[in-house]
Amino acid sequence: MQSYLRSFWKSILDFNWKFGLFLILIICVPRFIMVLHANQYADYRFIGLIMLVSFIVPFIFLNKQGIKAIGWNKPESYKWLSIAFISGCLYAYLLFLLGKYLYQDSYQNWYVYISNSYKIPTDLTVEEKRQMFFIMAGTGMLFSPFGEELYFRGIVHETFVSRFGNRGASILDSSAFALTHIAHFGLIFLLDGWHLLFIPTLIWCFSMYFVSRLFYFFKVKSGAIWGAIICHSAFNLSMIYCIFYQL
Repeated sequence: MQSYLRSFWKSILDFNWKFGLFLILIICVPRFIMVLHANQYADYRFIGLIMLVSFIVPFIFLNKQGIKAIGWNKPESYKWLSIAFISGCLYAYLLFLLGKYLYQDSYQNWYVYISNSYKIPTDLTVEEKRQMFFIMAGTGMLFSPFGEELYFRGIVHETFVSRFGNRGASILDSSAFALTHIAHFGLIFLLDGWHLLFIPTLIWCFSMYFVSRLFYFFKVKSGAIWGAIICHSAFNLSMIYCIFYQL
């Protein structure tokens, strides 16, 4: 495991679960705070930056062997990439249907709350709305899938493997992913302050956990991190489509 680190880091760090916990703390905690700030003040300037940092973290710490170990290589199965895309779209749409069934158009519906952060004007023409959708979808399919998958399903996952095995590592990186996403929905800001929606938060958190396991499943099946990235991109595309055209 030690050989996964660049020579500069070998005398400073050990590639183990403690390093993984360190990575979670230095990335996920600031990100959690930034997302809460963004939701309160509609200031999303730094969200893209944290995704970029998440993307480059593996390349900062890992050597070529480490980069390959986290799955940054050519896919072994393109069939599974196609299945990953379809599965990501379906998962996000089923999550939309669940939210709609349980909470209709209230702020307890995760997609409704997230849509408020998009600040979509109500007086857009059909063409203007389409253009805005393509911009949001393009951004959503690039920044978080690459940043989060190389980070969570990549370097963070691999740091836990030697101690907990791949299954245990997937449980841990998926749990970190799910808890981090409570900042996106669960701990919500309304006019009278912050609120924690207990039951909707549990549903959202478990949904994020299981979609993380799905991302990892396609990483394994495709033989590369690309399976996770494509499934994540498809999930975001489907979610943004639901927000623009189904709510």
